[in-house]
Amino acid sequence: MNTDLVLAIDCSTTAGKAIAWNSGGVAEVEGRAPLDLQSPQPGWGEQDARQWWDATVEATRQVTKRVDSRRIASICVTHQRETFVPVDHAGNPLRNGILWLDERSRPQLAALDHQFGNDVLHALTGRPPSMTQSLPKLVWLAEHEPEVIRDAARIVDVHAFLVHRLSGKWTTSLACADPMGIVDMRRGTWATDLIRDIGLRAEQFVAIVPPGTVIGAVTSDAAAQTGLSAGTPVVAGAGDGQAASLGAGITGPGRAFVNLGTAIAGGALSDRYVTDRAYRTCVGPIPGTFVLESVLRGGTATVSWFMDHFADPRLEGEAFDVYERQAAELGPGADGLLLVPYWNNVMNPYWDPGATGLVIGWSTAHRRHHLYRAILDGIAFEHRLAMEGIAASTGTPLTEHVILGGGSRSPLWRQILADVLGAPVLRARSADATNLGAGALAAWAAGWFPTPSEAAQAMTGTTEIVVPRPDESAAYDRLYREVYVHLFPAIRGAMDRLTELTISADADEPG
Repeated sequence: MNTDLVLAIDCSTTAGKAIAWNSGGVAEVEGRAPLDLQSPQPGWGEQDARQWWDATVEATRQVTKRVDSRRIASICVTHQRETFVPVDHAGNPLRNGILWLDERSRPQLAALDHQFGNDVLHALTGRPPSMTQSLPKLVWLAEHEPEVIRDAARIVDVHAFLVHRLSGKWTTSLACADPMGIVDMRRGTWATDLIRDIGLRAEQFVAIVPPGTVIGAVTSDAAAQTGLSAGTPVVAGAGDGQAASLGAGITGPGRAFVNLGTAIAGGALSDRYVTDRAYRTCVGPIPGTFVLESVLRGGTATVSWFMDHFADPRLEGEAFDVYERQAAELGPGADGLLLVPYWNNVMNPYWDPGATGLVIGWSTAHRRHHLYRAILDGIAFEHRLAMEGIAASTGTPLTEHVILGGGSRSPLWRQILADVLGAPVLRARSADATNLGAGALAAWAAGWFPTPSEAAQAMTGTTEIVVPRPDESAAYDRLYREVYVHLFPAIRGAMDRLTELTISADADEPG
């Protein structure tokens, strides 16, 4: 039978998704299964890691019930990054997985800076420590649950967990491991000295291979559960942010992407290892490259927060359309309301776990739709700040931006981004660009294309282009340069102290 499909599996924070792609980047069949999020204490984020496999099985079976699995040439996994789980020798979880959005490790962040120095860790791992990373949470685990660390045969990312269930191999991709914050980026290996110094054992971490490597094959047991064909190659993938860059067609310099998801990831590709506080440096999905990436933890999650807590409940399911329409009638700056979107603290460029959201300019004239517009404006401003940092660090201007993810469905937000960036914004053909990036790696590994770049060029594309409007772009430029970039630095000291006196104090209370 002709193997004319590849299967990409995306295990995100909220769902497992499996999509069968053809060589033209068209999704022929897809399946989806939800994941539960647990918060045992305020600020904690956990999942039962067994659900990662259960959701993968359910989503994959939805695909294999509709297409003959013998058509699938290879399988590739992408996933929520930084999330990890300790397992025993058989691969059974010893506790819940700790998620990237978990914020329990605030004290451990300060201790890491004191013990190693953030600049040293940045140069080694490609990023300063942050609460998003696995690193401070691993330190927390060693301090608070030492018996789990003692008994853990392995500590694995989501990719390694699923690859083991699929193939029986304990292996992960370098582009999946590096966001954990314990990889020596120059050498492309685990940072064994760092691992030892935080109280863990190097042998607890699985083998690493470059993205696109064939790791193994689907076992008969996994085939029975998923409906896949035993022996189908399992290919090393990349974390969701890096996979999204490939799925957006980012294969060379000068072009950037922005993924408007729960958290907002955006960035550009580099063929050399460089670091700067303006971004974090990740292993690229194309072997030998790096993704210079910005991450805003409060992305569409901030929009959801608005809809959940501020939208008029009488609007019910029409709230989004109503606020989109009303906000579109406002000009840049939402009639004087400006927002800094640090709802879940800030990574680049400030790397400040004490940062919180900021809204200024309130008056009695403002209504709900003004706040909605301010959220969209503020996130666009923050993305410009990151992209300017990347361009300044590399010396390469970013002349166009590919937009993807759930937020890309908003015509208003697409136009705001073009106006704020002062550059064309191209909408990715597939909103599932993260999954498509894994599909491109699977297609390359299957021998369909000579390189992953050629796979991406053949399988990705854009639909519409949004160009900046001169008057609106000039107005946004003034707001950005004269107001926005000064706001957080001006109030940072007081904001951090507020966090110390309230949020941090609450987190330090015994449970």
